[in-house]
Amino acid sequence: MAESVAQNLARVRARIEAACVRASRSVSSVRLVAVSKTKPNDLIKEALAAGQTVFGENYVQEAIAKIGAFPEGEWHFIGSLQTNKSKQVAGTFALIHSVDRLKLATSLNQALESKTGVVQPILLQVHIGDESTKHGFSLGELAQAAREISAMKQLSIRGLMALPPLEESEDKSRAHFAQVRDALEVVRQAVSPEQRAVIRELSMGTSGDLEAAILEGATLVRVGTDIFGARG
Repeated sequence: MAESVAQNLARVRARIEAACVRASRSVSSVRLVAVSKTKPNDLIKEALAAGQTVFGENYVQEAIAKIGAFPEGEWHFIGSLQTNKSKQVAGTFALIHSVDRLKLATSLNQALESKTGVVQPILLQVHIGDESTKHGFSLGELAQAAREISAMKQLSIRGLMALPPLEESEDKSRAHFAQVRDALEVVRQAVSPEQRAVIRELSMGTSGDLEAAILEGATLVRVGTDIFGARG
């Protein structure tokens, strides 16, 4: 018999708690983002009933439909984003994890210029590792990108997101995540003190390596398969 979403969530939460104990961190310092892309609404209902509140989506149209169906959730956009989707995404999500280039940041900022008082929280995606299929700012580009994006009045940088390679050992995974943690400080030093105060999120770690990510400071871990099952 397949495990229920509630049982899977309990197992993932236990892993997060154990990792926080190892890291001498409060469990409240790490939030679980349930990656619900391609998953049907009945599974999201199960997750909400089990106390899960934060969900991550990759596809714009699917995500907007789910936000309409479940406005009580906190919805994050975590997938690659084309600039022509900026108007649909900007101001719609609690957090956009995947701002991976200046052109996209500029497009999101422009999409919000007519919406008085709306500021979109974002994470800058940083490219760690040498996988050509992954996107993001290089470590060398990050400080200048942070300076330029921090001047965009409709955007608020809240931290970094990374998708480093899955490694066979925890030590290798931790080395990648440590680079992201160090890069966060680079971003913080590149902006004004008042902007620096809200830059503290590290979105990193998935089903296969969340422990290593938490040990290196992750504040958001993105878990899909271990909650909802393998993608159908």
